[in-house]
Amino acid sequence: MQAVGVARRPNPVGLGSGRIGASGPDTTTQTSLTDDLDFYSELPSKELSLDEFEELALARLKVLRKIEELKTRNVTGEAYRMQLDKTIKANLMVDAATATSASGGKMSPKQVRNKNKHQDIASHFILRAAYCRTEDLRRWFLTQECSLFQHRLEKASKSSGALQSFLHRAGLKFDRVSDTEKDRLRQQLLSVPGGPGGEAVSPAEFVTEIYYRVPFVQALDLIANRQAYVEAGYAYVPLRRIVSIVKAKFRMALSKSLVMASSAFSQVAGESARIGPLLKSMNSQYTGKDYGAFDKNSLGSEELTAQNVDQYAERSMPLCMSQLHSGLKSDHKLKHWGRLQYGLFLKGAGLSMEESLLFFQHEFGKIMTAEQFNKNYSYNIRHMYGKEGKRASYTPYNCTKIILGNPPNAGDHHGCPYRHYDDDHLSALLSKMKIGGPAERAEILNHKRSKNFQLACVKHFEIMHPQAASVRGVNLDGVGNHPNAWFAGSVSYHNAKNAGKDATGSATKLEASSPGAVKSEEMKDAAA
Repeated sequence: MQAVGVARRPNPVGLGSGRIGASGPDTTTQTSLTDDLDFYSELPSKELSLDEFEELALARLKVLRKIEELKTRNVTGEAYRMQLDKTIKANLMVDAATATSASGGKMSPKQVRNKNKHQDIASHFILRAAYCRTEDLRRWFLTQECSLFQHRLEKASKSSGALQSFLHRAGLKFDRVSDTEKDRLRQQLLSVPGGPGGEAVSPAEFVTEIYYRVPFVQALDLIANRQAYVEAGYAYVPLRRIVSIVKAKFRMALSKSLVMASSAFSQVAGESARIGPLLKSMNSQYTGKDYGAFDKNSLGSEELTAQNVDQYAERSMPLCMSQLHSGLKSDHKLKHWGRLQYGLFLKGAGLSMEESLLFFQHEFGKIMTAEQFNKNYSYNIRHMYGKEGKRASYTPYNCTKIILGNPPNAGDHHGCPYRHYDDDHLSALLSKMKIGGPAERAEILNHKRSKNFQLACVKHFEIMHPQAASVRGVNLDGVGNHPNAWFAGSVSYHNAKNAGKDATGSATKLEASSPGAVKSEEMKDAAA
């Protein structure tokens, strides 16, 4: 297995000769291995196998995507901190209770901290190299990494000793206000109110509180929120509010490093035949639930069948899949990419192979004979379920694969409507389907114009499932990242809202309530 060497030396991208990473700000301060805060100014010194290389990258990618997801769902405060800490612990930290050292013995607390630190640094530099290629990728990575850094910094700021220790290690030197000057400005400093930058300093805390004097241009966020006293071009900032200034420095350093890495990426990645393709595809890697294995219990007490697909399509499918369903109903067929996208989605949603054959034959049978369907299409359906060919069970398409995949041509219904429809077409579709009001539809269109296609999909979910985040039993993980997660979230929402009752009633009620429903016996007769 090929190893990837990583050395502590400057390198714009950090990939050549087996190195990973990107050069950071000009600082030579030795980074502590016992603190999860880091300016990532030095490349890690560690040998990685290709498998470890990919695993570390995907582990950090899960954390950064979780940050994006929480922001998209407007999760804030303690709920945000708890969910993010849980994701960090699951992906970037080893389990101290079960971790073993190279010798096979249990890791000491120091070894655990060192291991966590190595994983954090290495994963950061791998993703920094992967996301330096384009402006959009750099912007996304910069935003999420700054949020992760802020989350950790705010935790450290609760202890003045820990925060001062980090500032020292990071080489961040601020001009400390002397006791004499602090006493002179006592009234002005105590008059600064509390707010987003931190709680106000009380008279009792003022005696021991450390203040720093920084150029006002470095404290613009605090000044804008009236969180700092300004005099003679300097802002007087208490230690507890230094977070925003440190975050700004981190953002500036990381942004500069990403631009430097971008200029050298093509050359360096081209020299590494094994690592280059991996980095180039990193942003399209799916890190959520697979949905590849057929699970007939995915709907809980109910079962997805050929008879009730119509009801679920109307109530619980994302726009991409409801469009495929509508196209199938109107044309009585789907072309190759549409059959793959929709067929695999239904498989992941819990439709068995037998029911899938019934469902598609019923629709295709309106324009062809059963013999034609069996000859031309039934093999493909059995193949999706791993019953033909090399007998591999195929995985439903995630949002990234749909967005970046083959665009639809005339007569096609596959793809992502937010990505592949023009503004007028999408606006008309949203209005026709009565999705939200004018303001909500405008928000979806704004996301589309900004190329935030998955955020548009999340907004659609929020409109159709009001206050879903506060409904007990609703799982929103992956909504906006995978059509099957959208479907599962919708089903769990309706089940929870109708606790004690079936979300859509029994199979018999479903058949009776749908004018277009077809009895199972009739469909089986048609299949025969």
